[in-house]
Amino acid sequence: MTPNPASQTWKPHVARAGPYRWDGDTAPSEPGEQRTNIEPWLAALVQAEHVNLLVGSGLTTAVATLAGATTVDMGSVPFECELGNVVDRVVVESAGRAERGEPNLEDQVRTARELIAGLRILSADGSDLSDRATQLLKTWETELDARLRSLLGGVLNTEREIDAALRSGTADANRIRRLLSSFLLTFASRAASRERLHIFTTNYDRLIEYGGDLLGLRILDRFVGRLEPVFRASRLGVDLHYNPPGIRGEPRYLEGVVRLTKLHGSVDWRQGESGVGGPRIVREALPFGAPSDHPALPSSPREGLIVYPNPAKDIETLEYPYAELFRDFAAAVCQPNTVVVTYGYGFGDDHINRVLRDMLTIPSTHLAVLSYDEASGRIERFVEAVSRDEQLTLLIGNHFGDLEELVNYYLPKPAIDSTTWRMIELVNRRTPHNVPVPRHEPDDAAGSSA
Repeated sequence: MTPNPASQTWKPHVARAGPYRWDGDTAPSEPGEQRTNIEPWLAALVQAEHVNLLVGSGLTTAVATLAGATTVDMGSVPFECELGNVVDRVVVESAGRAERGEPNLEDQVRTARELIAGLRILSADGSDLSDRATQLLKTWETELDARLRSLLGGVLNTEREIDAALRSGTADANRIRRLLSSFLLTFASRAASRERLHIFTTNYDRLIEYGGDLLGLRILDRFVGRLEPVFRASRLGVDLHYNPPGIRGEPRYLEGVVRLTKLHGSVDWRQGESGVGGPRIVREALPFGAPSDHPALPSSPREGLIVYPNPAKDIETLEYPYAELFRDFAAAVCQPNTVVVTYGYGFGDDHINRVLRDMLTIPSTHLAVLSYDEASGRIERFVEAVSRDEQLTLLIGNHFGDLEELVNYYLPKPAIDSTTWRMIELVNRRTPHNVPVPRHEPDDAAGSSA
């Protein structure tokens, strides 16, 4: 059942940051007028012992909009083949149970896969139904391939247009690169001796990896290998460190290291040939925004493309690698003194929401939700269901969720800047306490991040 928008009680713009509360039907009249109440609170949150960033499609949409790129349409399109009306009805029911409202492409892929699994059983039965089931099986496998090929093409087209815009060398291109870099660096610039930032994303695209390359970040994930990186079940993260000249036994860990987990897979993940240990998930050398005829693209996406909810057809891969990815997510966020910041995530995945709800049962954890809108009421329903206002920070609305406004006025300057802290300490020692300490203006803060 589609939720009734009229039942929602929140105003379009909501800000809750610690003790500060504000909401309004319109955006703040002056950009940054609430910075003094919000930025210090966010600065304190990102210095928690464990910091995790959960990114949804909103980040890609924000960057694509700034770059004038086409965004991927995840809306559902009715199936035209036989039994299509039956599958579409089940898709709507599935989306209603998840309180997602309108069904999307992932709902269709998941339902089509369930039908294909049943037809595969009937086709091997040897009964009178087997011939009919075999015909339908071929039809639906072709239909599923077409849907996944369209999804893959849409994601790569968005990457291609973003890349072209950011390589143009114009002032807008430099501004977009600065915004993306500043957004990531706000969370990634932690002292090297502290727990690394862990980025989780539901996106299939490689925008975060692209931003990491712009910043020179070293990304740790489960893939190991140079020529053909393979997904490993081991969660051992090989970090880098060096010994300063003249000092022995005192390693200094490398700065700019983050962990990345793509919860729903990626357009460059494939099922490789099964080895002795079972199915192998490999990462193809697929360029950012690869052309549609690139040789690394699969001819049959349903067989090799690893994007949720489309694992390859055997039962082991049905659980692998997604079970490992969600285990990483639960282990990272469900521990004391943890902060999870979401941006562009619409709370439409119950398997993720369930982990977040469990996390909030630990009193020392905190969830900060940064969103361009209230996601058809899903964010409000989640907040009301958990009923833990003291553990929630909310910045909702097209003002707070706008990437440029967010970076320029509300996200804190990267706290790794030790020179600034030393300057403030010196000023405090030399200045009477009633004299205000110099602070950074938004433009300076964002510029220094990039």
